Amino acid sequence: MLITNIRLFDGTDDNLIEDASVWVEDNIIRYAGPSKDIKNAPESIKSIDGNGLFVMPGMVESHAHISYTNNGPTELDKTPVEEAMIKTVDNARIMLGSGFTSAISFGSVHRIDVFLRDAINDGQIPGPRLLAGGRDLGATGSNADLYADYAQLAIDGLGMITDGPWAIRKAVRRLWKNGVDVVKVMIDGELISIQGKPGDLGYKDEEIEALVDEAHRKDMKVACHARSAEAIKQAVRHGIDYIGHANYIDDEALELLIKNKDKVFVGPAIAWEIAFLENSESLGYSKDSKEVAAYEAEVEATIVSYKRMKEAGIRILLGGDYGLDIAPHGTYANDLEHYVKLFGFSNAEALHSATRLGGLAMKSDGSLGTLEEGKLADLVVVDGNPLEDITVLQNHERIIAVMKDGQFYKDLFTNNKPYHVHDNQLGLILKPSSISRREKVKVVEG
Repeated sequence: MLITNIRLFDGTDDNLIEDASVWVEDNIIRYAGPSKDIKNAPESIKSIDGNGLFVMPGMVESHAHISYTNNGPTELDKTPVEEAMIKTVDNARIMLGSGFTSAISFGSVHRIDVFLRDAINDGQIPGPRLLAGGRDLGATGSNADLYADYAQLAIDGLGMITDGPWAIRKAVRRLWKNGVDVVKVMIDGELISIQGKPGDLGYKDEEIEALVDEAHRKDMKVACHARSAEAIKQAVRHGIDYIGHANYIDDEALELLIKNKDKVFVGPAIAWEIAFLENSESLGYSKDSKEVAAYEAEVEATIVSYKRMKEAGIRILLGGDYGLDIAPHGTYANDLEHYVKLFGFSNAEALHSATRLGGLAMKSDGSLGTLEEGKLADLVVVDGNPLEDITVLQNHERIIAVMKDGQFYKDLFTNNKPYHVHDNQLGLILKPSSISRREKVKVVEG
């Protein structure tokens, strides 16, 4: 198909092409650019009028917990696996409908991610392209070890408590045997953890070295929870691929990141902290509690750290630890606003984190993240201009359609309609909503 009369942000730079077209053949982009420059398009190609809508690459949720079921922050392991699986199918549909066509898992409860990924790939359910995670690896007393021994509770669905290099290698092999793409490890902890606070390193160097070596030997990626400078340094030194949080950096950590900036991706996942502060009282923490004060300090440290990393050219990804009751599925695009307001990103830079850089983190061959000839056909059709108003992507009514792997989807926020869009429907689908019609008239007149 040839989609004409669109405003195109192809993700290769900060520019918007006002009169553009995208030519898609099967699941590959054959052309994306100014309409006047299209060449060799067959006369028989189906042409679809995009009605002046904004088209951008599909986004990547790079700190995904797609199997989290919007529970409270301390109740992640409380949902039975049967219920979690059903809710996860909905989460996948909602993520794709939000314009996130790919996701990098930062941990799954049970083995849900693997089965979800396979069902999505087989076309059984709609959802993003997924690098599947497994249960979190953590040491005794780490952020993955949620209960004191006297409670006598077994952690069945969330953490794999493993100590020692050879036990860790065995755990990684078990994850590989069960089809996992990304191994998640808790290097340090969380402010509201019983034990394992930020800065408390759960593993010795030889244990992290064994984990990363075993995962990479099996062609798996490694993601980590690392808030402190020491945790970040341990992650970088041993070749971890995706560093989550990285709230507190010192000069040595920054220098290590700079030296390895072509090997590692970093993301703050700050939505969790912001949501905690906004909802602290409903979570049982008064505004003057030590926990609230600690998270306020953590957010301030994160702002400083990410401004430094941005200036140094570190590859910063979009992803926010969504899947909690205070940061539910479907609100992933809030991260874009956080990056602009807190870290000094331009709107275009925030979109690059979600698209071009996310695509590289997802597929290192460069086949994702921008709209260019030869790339996979993942795109989002938006009624509005995120380059002018980054919050437009938070409004699901403004997301007119989503294409993943050459297939258009619509109505992904309902569960009683067909999701796939046939060619003869596209003329009706790619029309601006009534929400912004008045705005568009003003733009034209101006």
